[in-house]
Amino acid sequence: MSSVEVRDMTSEDEYFVSTCTHENESEEIDASARRRLAWLRSREPDGLRVKVALRDGRRVGFLYAVPIEISPWGPLGEDLLVFPCLYVLVDEQKNGAGRALMEAAEEEALRQGRKGVATNGYNWENDFWFMPASFFDAFGYEVAERRGLISVMWKPLDPDAKPPRMLEPAYEFEPVPGKVVVDLFWHTFCETCDIEASRVREVAAEFGDEVVLREYCGDDRDTLLKHQIPRAIYVQGNEIGWGYEAPRDGIKDAIKAALERVDTGEA
Repeated sequence: MSSVEVRDMTSEDEYFVSTCTHENESEEIDASARRRLAWLRSREPDGLRVKVALRDGRRVGFLYAVPIEISPWGPLGEDLLVFPCLYVLVDEQKNGAGRALMEAAEEEALRQGRKGVATNGYNWENDFWFMPASFFDAFGYEVAERRGLISVMWKPLDPDAKPPRMLEPAYEFEPVPGKVVVDLFWHTFCETCDIEASRVREVAAEFGDEVVLREYCGDDRDTLLKHQIPRAIYVQGNEIGWGYEAPRDGIKDAIKAALERVDTGEA
């Protein structure tokens, strides 16, 4: 099998990366891709890099290398490089692309004078499809902090490196009399999160002044640090979510149910 080449994202790679490999699937994805690409490029002066893996000229995966101080997904820390998302095409997994991308992230961290690399690993109990903790464990990453099935994992590259830490969500519902309040926490970095936010806005607008939509965008560092919630939807203080992008019908049903409770004086 031929070796994997890793390079910084070029203009030829932008569509593959910005759509999270979902090329030519829908205008909704393409619209999000345009927003995400603009965000990614705007953060390059701050050190953000996108590493793209190729085999025989074919794009097979990518990794976002983000200085921890600007990562809208977390974790928190200092002088580390975070990769919130590493993805390899299914037919290329276990063929070395993941390892090559991780090595490229470590090289980038050293190039920038960072003291280590970090990421979130998921679902220790079995091989979760996205960013499995066992994968990073196999490459010598240490658990800095664990909460349930999620772990902040890292690899120090300097003896003075300090371990990263998890976000500590801080949410308190503030009702508005006679209205349904939707609190939307989102950021542009993640395609799923960005598309979800657009859907929430569209659905909330259908209810007119019956719904108050409050947005908290993690692109703004102060907002992220204050609430430490990178992605969430709360309807009248109750969190809703599907893992994948929240479906419009699901959002609408949650708002309708909350409106009924408001009308009957239950909420």
